[in-house]
Amino acid sequence: MITGLGATTPLGGDVASTWAALLAGRSGVKHLTAGWAAGLPVRIAAPAAVDPAESLRTTGFGHRLDRSAQLAVVAAREAWADAGLAAGPPDPEGVGVVIGTAIGGLHTLLAANREPHRIPALTAAMVMPNAPAANVALHLGALGAVHAPVTACAAGNEAIALAADQIRLGRADVVVAGGAESPITPLSLTGFSQITALSRRNHDPERASRPWDAARDGFVLGEGAGILVLEAYEHARARGARIYGEFAGAGISADAHHIVRPDPSGTGAGRAMAKALHDGDLAAGDIVHVNAHATATPAGDLAEARAIRRTVGDHPVVTAPKSMLGHLLGATAAIEAVATVLTLHHRLVPPTINLDRPGDGIDLDIATKPRELPARGELAALNNAFAFGGHNVVLAFTAGSTP
Repeated sequence: MITGLGATTPLGGDVASTWAALLAGRSGVKHLTAGWAAGLPVRIAAPAAVDPAESLRTTGFGHRLDRSAQLAVVAAREAWADAGLAAGPPDPEGVGVVIGTAIGGLHTLLAANREPHRIPALTAAMVMPNAPAANVALHLGALGAVHAPVTACAAGNEAIALAADQIRLGRADVVVAGGAESPITPLSLTGFSQITALSRRNHDPERASRPWDAARDGFVLGEGAGILVLEAYEHARARGARIYGEFAGAGISADAHHIVRPDPSGTGAGRAMAKALHDGDLAAGDIVHVNAHATATPAGDLAEARAIRRTVGDHPVVTAPKSMLGHLLGATAAIEAVATVLTLHHRLVPPTINLDRPGDGIDLDIATKPRELPARGELAALNNAFAFGGHNVVLAFTAGSTP
């Protein structure tokens, strides 16, 4: 069961503000005004709307965390409180944490490299990719297993899948799961630019991220964190927890095609989607919504469109939140999992913005305005995540029938 949600994103510092901005079709992409960005080929990104250091100012430990870990702790605190666990769980040994990332403490690492003789005492701990997960566990007092998947842009989804496995296997009653990332640096912007993965619409940042569009030219880097609280049904029921929906299943596959390019056939992505359906005991016809990975790269969007049509057909309503959020690497799937759960919970699909004309081969039912889902009956949706390295992780969620 999903009993708590937390997020800090380019659209807002919490779940409510992020969800409202998604429904309103508002972009979080901005010009980068810092001096270090002036000479870069790409000078746009989607920074967090609220500085996580400010959010943690009263805790007394935020300054000891890299920005990626700060974002994770902020989102985890919200999810924990939203789940009604602020006073603590019945058994801390039954609480696990799984938080994925693509890179880890990049800001700390680059700062230490610039001034190696002036690095903070905790630098080694701040740069570790497991630092977001470890610090969330420390903050919440979670005494169960702590994991940190590092599978690029699929890490957030893989974290949630691993969390569900921990509960299914009886190794945890509650797991705090998701992803966190803060990659807006000269290194990241230049590195992704070198492989022509980023949009170069520096003159028009809010319209730069264009999933599915014929004129799409790459993604926009973003930062943030998304966290879900997963809980065993009996545990949630015993404490009277509010339930947003249910984790139904996960599908994981590999392309084994190219380190940065997807298999153009979409076969690996389709296998992950099919596995998620099978794991969730769902049929293709049960899926009413697909939260697409849709980064706005020419090859990636087309491969995913082929996979969606081949696996679930053209009937689900599809949306691409990266048109507003940008691409948050290891955090992106987790934030979009939050959006997928809310889509089913509210029975309302957020729009895809900046879609003027679908590109060739993009033959899907894409919501360009908020779209209502059926008012009655059980609903099921997929949340797609496909990553550099050929990692494919798809999650299936369901929401119960309404009276």
